Amino acid sequence: MTTHILATPEVDLAYDVIGPLPTGDGRPPLLLIGQPMEAAGFAALASHLPDRTVVTYDPRGLGRSIRKDGRTDMVPEIQAADVHALVEALGAGPVDLFASSGGAVTALALVAAHPADVVTLVAHEPPMIPVLPDAAAASRAQSAVTQAYQAGGRGTGMAAFMGLTLWQGEFTDDYFAQPVPDPAAFGMPTEDDGSRDDPLLSDRAKAIIGYSPDVAALTAAPTRVVIAVGEETGNTFTARTARATAELLGRQATVFPSHHGGFLDDTFGYAGRPEAFAKKLREVLDGG
Repeated sequence: MTTHILATPEVDLAYDVIGPLPTGDGRPPLLLIGQPMEAAGFAALASHLPDRTVVTYDPRGLGRSIRKDGRTDMVPEIQAADVHALVEALGAGPVDLFASSGGAVTALALVAAHPADVVTLVAHEPPMIPVLPDAAAASRAQSAVTQAYQAGGRGTGMAAFMGLTLWQGEFTDDYFAQPVPDPAAFGMPTEDDGSRDDPLLSDRAKAIIGYSPDVAALTAAPTRVVIAVGEETGNTFTARTARATAELLGRQATVFPSHHGGFLDDTFGYAGRPEAFAKKLREVLDGG
């Protein structure tokens, strides 16, 4: 693995390349992106893809990628411009792209703006509120998570977030009648460390979850766009957004092993099935 810094006027983007560039077999490099996850989160998945040249990166303002634009918000179109610059810097032509969670939102914005950058996009559970039939209620539920975080700190915010992500189906009156879960029930600290800059729980990610995909641009693009959903995700928020996004594009979501973090190992808590996930990803990228 080699590590590089792509310096732009707004950010110094840190990225890692595993394998040769240009690729030895003529296949595109495989770029793996998340949000707010950093490159390290893809280590397990990359280890099960030894036949591909894999590229990972830290999104602007996270991990090793230092912002110089004076901002803290995360905007899909801006993140997409970063990924476009990264694809150009690789100098190996269009890439295959696996993108998860907020990274999948960035990837959809990338394909809409720069369709020639990507051969195949696998967008795994993009959390976009506007695609849902209960978008107003979902926005209210998300705002309640931010409010809990602002009031009680990270433990309280994460407990509220877990309550949101585990809820099955639309956000009804029964959902809003629940109290904020106890952080201790999830093994989280109850004390408040005073910080309010968490990229997941603060309002910094508001533009990501509020993003509306450009359906016309995505369907017109030469990129093959696959929307993925975890087989264990059930009817929770990100499963519903994935299926709704696929429907907007005139297709069904492709089922992947495990859950929202199905490509993770136990380094990051709730382990998925990274080997099985990699096998499915390889099949999809090969046209299956």
